[in-house]
Amino acid sequence: LFQRNGVKYGFCAFAPNARTVQLLDSVNQRRIISNLKQQCDVVIVSFHGGAEGAQYEHVPFKMESFLNAKRGDVHQFAHNAVDAGADIVLGNGPHVSRALETYKGRLIAYSLGNFCTYKSVSVAGVCGMAPLLKVYLNKKGEFLNGNIIAFRQTHESGLSRDTANGVVQRIKTLTESDFPESGLNIATDGQISL
Repeated sequence: LFQRNGVKYGFCAFAPNARTVQLLDSVNQRRIISNLKQQCDVVIVSFHGGAEGAQYEHVPFKMESFLNAKRGDVHQFAHNAVDAGADIVLGNGPHVSRALETYKGRLIAYSLGNFCTYKSVSVAGVCGMAPLLKVYLNKKGEFLNGNIIAFRQTHESGLSRDTANGVVQRIKTLTESDFPESGLNIATDGQISL
């Protein structure tokens, strides 16, 4: 819990890994999120889930796995989180960027890919696209607008600004493909609007 400019925020995170708050336990997930919502104006939910690698850019709308371990149905998780009181849902885990969606006026980022990644994880090709997401919500937690700021990542030089906005185009394409009715407009400069 934290407060800023008169708005009280709650934050929680879920993952399918050992010694984490479990992504696969929907009953506990709903309890945690709804409890936070009773105490806060805006609830931020983060999750680590989904299969891993360049071939997993699309949200599959089913249970995903990696190395024979269940990694969650991230679409179902995100919608359940919003239904329980989440105002924004921020995903990671596949090591690639995925689509954005609005659901009940709330923004869901299914994966923000790699940003500052250690050397044992590939940052080749789409795995090296590194979005920084800036989002504006109202005091009720409803999505107003946002901006994707594009970076590239290499192990040799770390992060650098991508003036070609490659990850912006990639997220725009994935959003239009996976959630064509979401109502989101992603401009070539990264501006996100409804």
